[in-house]
Formats: sequence, structure tokens, C-alpha cells
Amino acid sequence: MPTRFGKGMAIAGLAMGMMAAPAFAADTIRIAYIDPLSGMMAPIGEQGLADFRFMADRINAAGGVAGKKLEIVPMDNKLSAQEAVVQAQKAVDQGIHIIAQGNSSGIAAALIDFANKNNERNPGKEVLYINYAAVDPPLTNEKCSYWHFRWDANSDIKMQALTSYMKTNKNIKKVYLINQDYSFGHSVRKAAIEMLKAKRPDVQIVGDELHPIAKITDFSPYVAKIKASGADSVITGNWGSDIALLLKAAGDAGLEANFYTYYAGGAGGPTAVKQSGLNGKVFGIVEGLANAGGGDAAAFEEAFRKTHDYGWTYPRVRNAVEMVAEAINKVGSDDPKKLVPVLAGMKHKTMYGGEAFMRETDHQFFQDMYIANLVPVGGDVKFDEEKTGWGWHVVAKVPAQATIVNTTCKMQKPS
Repeated sequence: MPTRFGKGMAIAGLAMGMMAAPAFAADTIRIAYIDPLSGMMAPIGEQGLADFRFMADRINAAGGVAGKKLEIVPMDNKLSAQEAVVQAQKAVDQGIHIIAQGNSSGIAAALIDFANKNNERNPGKEVLYINYAAVDPPLTNEKCSYWHFRWDANSDIKMQALTSYMKTNKNIKKVYLINQDYSFGHSVRKAAIEMLKAKRPDVQIVGDELHPIAKITDFSPYVAKIKASGADSVITGNWGSDIALLLKAAGDAGLEANFYTYYAGGAGGPTAVKQSGLNGKVFGIVEGLANAGGGDAAAFEEAFRKTHDYGWTYPRVRNAVEMVAEAINKVGSDDPKKLVPVLAGMKHKTMYGGEAFMRETDHQFFQDMYIANLVPVGGDVKFDEEKTGWGWHVVAKVPAQATIVNTTCKMQKPS
């Protein structure tokens, strides 16, 4: 990229840009991807971006949406709610009508607030918010929004499935909770405490730790506490570097506990599990995984891995992009005012062949959930993760209907 321009070239370039912009907008439907693309959580943001771009390429190869190309526009929010709002405003200023974000429920809450205010104050510049990974329950309860749709299971849904599985394991007697100190981490610990008490009142919670998000580089002091507590199991909602470094410290310390996690499958997680020798000890609750089978999952996984050195990370991204594309094709536009009524209540078949749906009352997506642990490849474990030779093995499947939880959402429709 040139570092400086003459005055004449700058003016000419500006004029050309102004003339080119309308044609660009007319020929392309854009989704602004607003997630961390720098800092400690950048690997997570980059994986999400890769999934969105893969889906856009797939849809474009099939003819695009409403006769136009679909483009993903990356915007770095630096894991900051304030910066995410700045980027969302830039997207609006560029004429983008769809924004996507997933990492951090605190940021998600800020974007919901932005969408509500922007859409009320700026008719014709409304935005639709695709939430693919921010799972704090209030986002589809007291903070629910007409303009916000969540394709990931919220943390209560995930904990419901996870604790139902744990309930059957009588070897679980002492549980340690360790979570990130922000809204999502608080919701995970709250749900774990309540659901374990209801399902396994005999289980003792021997530790309850909250730590700063994306600030800890050495988790060995925390693991020392877990080891000293005598815990046989750990429940954590940690994601990104916070789960990878926690698992590494556990392996280094020879901790014998099992880990029940939300995001051990994220960037760096499988590598940390393999390097730490935690064979079969790390469980995850997910909406899909490479070795789940069914539908076109295996063929899709193989296609993705031909151009990437890791596996498909977010099955929910495929669900979200396919459903939004279907809505755009149906109404012939990316106008959020037209898309919302189509998406609300939409049914969808997942890549694993399961029947899923977007609940109209709160815009929460429901789908089959899987519980899996990471083990060496072999048998029904065909695909590995991060070239470790270890892959996710399904230990339980929870049907979509069994994951449904109530909502307190009182959806406010625009007048």
C-alpha cells in the first residue's frame, strides 16, 4: 500500500471512490463481522471470520443472494464494547444493514442497545444483529430485542444439557467452578450452582472462582487451588486463551479432574488438551462437531478442511448465514424491517440432519446439542482437531425439544 499521495491523486481517488460506492453497494450484500481481530482473543475472532467467509463463498458459488454477491466485512472490536459500537456505527455509515458478533456477552448487550437506538432514530438505516456466540441468558430474556437473533444455545440451555449428563455420573462428588468475571461467566456459575443443587444435591461445590477475562497468562495458581480442593470435576465457561491456558496449567500440574466446558473446542483448546495429555478428561457441550455424523456434515467438514488447517468451528454460523440468505432471497432485500418477520419462527434443517427452529417470542434458536470428549483418533472419531491426532467423540446427544427453556422476553415491536 502506498504511504503517501499527491494532492491531485488524493482528490481523484476520492472522486472515484464516491462514484464507485453506489455500484459496489448495489451489487453486493454485506455483513459486518465485528469481533476481536487483535490481542489475546484474536485467534477466536479469526476463526469466526473464516467460517463466515467460507459460508459467503459457498453461497456465492451457488448464485449469491437475491441475485447479488454476499460479502463479509471484517471489523476489529478489540474485545471492547465501546469499540464494537464504534465499528457498528461505521457499518451503518457504509450502508451495511446486517452486523454479526459473538465473542463476549457484554459486547453483545452493547450492540443490542446500539441496534435499538439506531433503528428507532434512523429510519432506512436499520441494522439486523446476528449473534452467533454470545450466550448470556438475559440477551433473549429481559434484554431481548426485535432486531437481535441468537443462533447459539444460551448458557442456561447448555448447562441444562451438561448437568443432565453429569447427573448420571455417580463418580462426580466434588465440583470446582472457575469462570471469567463478566456477565457470561456469572451466568455460567449461577446456572451450575442452581442446576447441580436440583439434580445432584449430594454433590459438593468445593470452589467458586472468578477471574479477569483475557488478562491471565499463567493459570497455575488457580490450578493449585483446584488441586488442593480435592475436586474430581471442574465446570468452566472460559473461552479463547482463558480455556487453553487453564487446560495447559492443569496438564502441567498433573490435575486428575475432569473438565466440563463450553468452549474447549475453540482456537488452541484441542492443542492444549493434547499437549497436557488430558485424554478423555475434557468434555464440551456443543451444537455440532466434526464426528457427529448425519446430514452432509462429513462432506462439508472435508470441503472446509481442504482450504483450512483446522476443522469447522461454528456449526451455528452455517445455520445463521443459510437462514439469513433464505430470508433475503424470500423478500429480495437485506432490509431488516423485511427480514425480521421471516426469520422469526423460521425452521431449519442443520448440517447433521436435525430439525431446528428460531423461537418467535425471543429470537432464540433451538437445535440438537451434543456432549463430547477429546480422545485420540480411531473408531468413530474420524476427524482430528488442530492437527493433534485427537478428535471429539460424541458421548451424548440431547434432542432440540429437550433443550427448550422458558423465556421472560417481552418483545417490543417497532411502531
